[in-house]
Amino acid sequence: MTDLFEAAGLTPAAPRPLAERLRPQTLGEVVGQEHLLGPEGPIGRMAAAHRLSSMILWGPPGVGKTTIARLLAKAAGYEFQQLSAVFSGVADLKKAFEAARARRAAGQATLLFVDEIHRFNRAQQDGFLPFVEEGIVTLVGATTENPSFELNGALLSRSQVYVLKRLDDAALDQLLTRAEAQEGKALPLTPEARQAMLALADGDGRYLLTMSEVLFDLTSDEPLDVQALAGVLQKRAPAYDKSREEHYNLISALHKSVRGSDPDAALYWLARMLNGGEDPLYLARRIVRMAVEDIGEADPLSLLVANAAKDTYDFLGSPEGELALAQAVVHLATAPKSVAVYEAFKAAKRAAAETGSLTPPAHIRNAPTKLMKSLGYGKGYQYDPDTLEGFSGANFFPDEMERRVFYAPKGEGHEAKVKERLDRWAAMRAARPPEQG
Repeated sequence: MTDLFEAAGLTPAAPRPLAERLRPQTLGEVVGQEHLLGPEGPIGRMAAAHRLSSMILWGPPGVGKTTIARLLAKAAGYEFQQLSAVFSGVADLKKAFEAARARRAAGQATLLFVDEIHRFNRAQQDGFLPFVEEGIVTLVGATTENPSFELNGALLSRSQVYVLKRLDDAALDQLLTRAEAQEGKALPLTPEARQAMLALADGDGRYLLTMSEVLFDLTSDEPLDVQALAGVLQKRAPAYDKSREEHYNLISALHKSVRGSDPDAALYWLARMLNGGEDPLYLARRIVRMAVEDIGEADPLSLLVANAAKDTYDFLGSPEGELALAQAVVHLATAPKSVAVYEAFKAAKRAAAETGSLTPPAHIRNAPTKLMKSLGYGKGYQYDPDTLEGFSGANFFPDEMERRVFYAPKGEGHEAKVKERLDRWAAMRAARPPEQG
């Protein structure tokens, strides 16, 4: 299997980025993806069996998608061929398939790795199907986008989708340790600055190693603190104060202060993070999460306020836009709280996984054709707004599934009225004659 630098015409003595020099040589050296690559992981089992199936690797940048594909080909004895959907067109695909067909005739299997596969249009994606079905190539596609939205259903049905995780602090720190061993010296960072650097990487191992190269080139032996690190990298470091509290401790404090309905403490933690250099848009995302996770239907306005704060910050920037974040934090902290929707959705997802592919009852199926109507699709459907009290009481669960209650409003704030309506409708549904169900 040709090395990337050799393929580019570079000799082994040519300067290489640190990330390239530290590229793992076996699947066991890849960090942070043990759930897929370990002995019991699906990809690990495939590699051990030397028999691969087509797959889509879905995950954020810098977590090892390309490396995994190369090492998987090496472990299974497949020829590795790489294309980028950004730079490749139809002619490149044809050449790749012709080369793979020739290899197959000679008894050599091909792993075709397509980076950013979601960039190919639907027609180009369809072009992979016959070659995957005939076994001319084993396709490994890499994407940072949700495959359900970006890839053809036909292509997805012929591939396994494996989700790669963002690298956690332990995995990132392992990369830093390897980098220090490679360079023969420690990074010139205080413990707090080292932790800040992990937070700046945001799960991206390649970005972490790129930042490390800058630090290894420094001539001073004096370790950098958090603020000095931010100056060297020209990045805003996450908030760490003199008591060495970490970034995630502070965001946890903010979130739990809002959840605990304490606007004063929430404002304090918000100010601490902003003063420490936290990205305001990161805070805006967390504020939106608080609105949907901890408040929900008790105060539906909270989600609108949280999103408006994000838009306001986008429009005004710092420091004026930070006031909108403060307003959202106060609104959320003083709002009634309910996790009823959060809990209901988790329960509904479990039920969906348990029940599989049950079809909707016939009366609420779509019936755009005569054949569908003749099969009973849509028969007996009642248009609820035209019924008494705007409620038919019909069954909307699959016929094979007993009715379940997922959403149980807590009775706080807006949910008090919602609970009253649901209780009334439940009584009407129970009184409905069975023959109408």
